Amino acid sequence: MSFQITTAFVQGYKNNIHMLAQQETPRVFGKTRSETQSSETDYYERIGVTEANDVVSRHGDTPINNAPHTRRAVTLQDSDWGDLIDRLDRVRLLINPDDAYVKIAVAALNRKKDDIFISAAFGSALSGKTGSSSVSLPNAQKVVATNAAGNALSALNVKTLRKCMRKFDEAEIEDSDKRYFVFNGAQKEALLAETEVTSADFNTVRALVQGEINTFLGFEFIRSERLPVTAANNTAASFSAGTVDGGSDTIPAGSDRLLAFTEMSMISATGMDIFVDVGPRRDKKMSTQVYVQQSVGAVRMEEERVLEIQCAAN
Repeated sequence: MSFQITTAFVQGYKNNIHMLAQQETPRVFGKTRSETQSSETDYYERIGVTEANDVVSRHGDTPINNAPHTRRAVTLQDSDWGDLIDRLDRVRLLINPDDAYVKIAVAALNRKKDDIFISAAFGSALSGKTGSSSVSLPNAQKVVATNAAGNALSALNVKTLRKCMRKFDEAEIEDSDKRYFVFNGAQKEALLAETEVTSADFNTVRALVQGEINTFLGFEFIRSERLPVTAANNTAASFSAGTVDGGSDTIPAGSDRLLAFTEMSMISATGMDIFVDVGPRRDKKMSTQVYVQQSVGAVRMEEERVLEIQCAAN
């Protein structure tokens, strides 16, 4: 037997491309009121709350209640993705990478949609006649997850979910306004680790974490690994009250920031949905260019319909 026969061994290759694990579709963008936008900035009108008057006399003057009008502005954000496939490289390839490039490009822009939505939910909303004012999410709309004793920051638990449910209820959010809760995989796991909940709650949470259901306490749950964390040790809180209100406690950097919102809380605006172009570039030696582009935006329409939940990193 020849010991040199190994030099005749050949390498085998497959003619397809395996796409690595990644979020491929938007998970939160489009869950709220969706609008088509044809200008760089569009304004969306709001009308506020008024109260009824008591009638105290006959044939009295008609009251003028002066309904409050305000507006919010959405500015589109353009995003794109591009790459080249060298014409000469195709001679050396067993595969046609065009479809794979398009697929990862579209996935990247879909994730960008969620980034824009999440940033708008947590950030400042443009307000006023010309959008020159900005409105931050107030501390009253920020919930701190605490342990059962209320003396330490906690990972996500049922106690915190109940508090979020109560805040939406107290804000008179109608049952028809669908509620969403966005958490990450680590906080999803923390829910299942709870030992202080009732057996009924535990069974429901277990079904939620195992993917058998996606609703609990009136919320539809969405997992996202694109949620931000607390940037610095400068968030004062009250663990006993479970609030961000300048208390004596501090939320540490790296804490998870989860999101709860309702269907009517935000606007998801689309100026141009995902556009895909695959074609030759004569200025690049006839390389094939894969180019994908979109223009979308988002704005928080009402603070009372959005909650930020601060949780200990799990």
